[in-house]
Amino acid sequence: MLKIIKNKKIAIFDIDGTIFRSSLIIELTETLVKYGIFPPIAEKEIERNFVLWKNRKGSYENYINKVVEVYSRRIKRCAKKDIMEATRLVIKEQKNAVYVYTRELVKKLRRENFIVLAISGSPEEIVGIFCRGWKFDKYFGTIFETKNGYYTGEVTALPVRNKKETLLKYARDNKISLRGSIGVGDTESDVSFLEEVARPICFNPNLNLYRIAKKRGWPVVVERKNVIYKI
Repeated sequence: MLKIIKNKKIAIFDIDGTIFRSSLIIELTETLVKYGIFPPIAEKEIERNFVLWKNRKGSYENYINKVVEVYSRRIKRCAKKDIMEATRLVIKEQKNAVYVYTRELVKKLRRENFIVLAISGSPEEIVGIFCRGWKFDKYFGTIFETKNGYYTGEVTALPVRNKKETLLKYARDNKISLRGSIGVGDTESDVSFLEEVARPICFNPNLNLYRIAKKRGWPVVVERKNVIYKI
């Protein structure tokens, strides 16, 4: 029987759209095109989904899924050193492009001795630099395989596919109870871990998560410009 570590609590945050006011993989992909690491056609491949979403004729999910598909395909045969350089440029320019509510919540939880986790579907390279800058204790991102300094195009780890199991495995491996735990997410893909924590928070939720939150009585927090309010 596992001995549970006392007086330690876990908080888990989705990153893209919850902490970061955009998506790390979107910003990285744009930078890779800008500096010629990805060909210009990569931007064109994404453009239609972006325009549909911007004009409220398509979903954000379709847009971000297209970005992920293009990134996953175009990363093949790219040098890791080039990707890391682009990653550092993105973080240097946008490390402070975060929401006030979740930024301050992370700081508060760290003062209260929480173990603060982050999970994202964005590449681990950029997730890692971003999360270390904001002093997360542990982060989980998509891992793309490299051989001899170049990406093969294969994905070797995709924690975002099962956020619940990622959280539970971390808790088991570190013998920490989820009693008193907190989870913050913004889309229905976060429901799996929000169901497991003691205090789920739906932050700037999309419509699907908002409907789930209202049905289950989960708190909803919205940050719009310089106003933060609860629904």
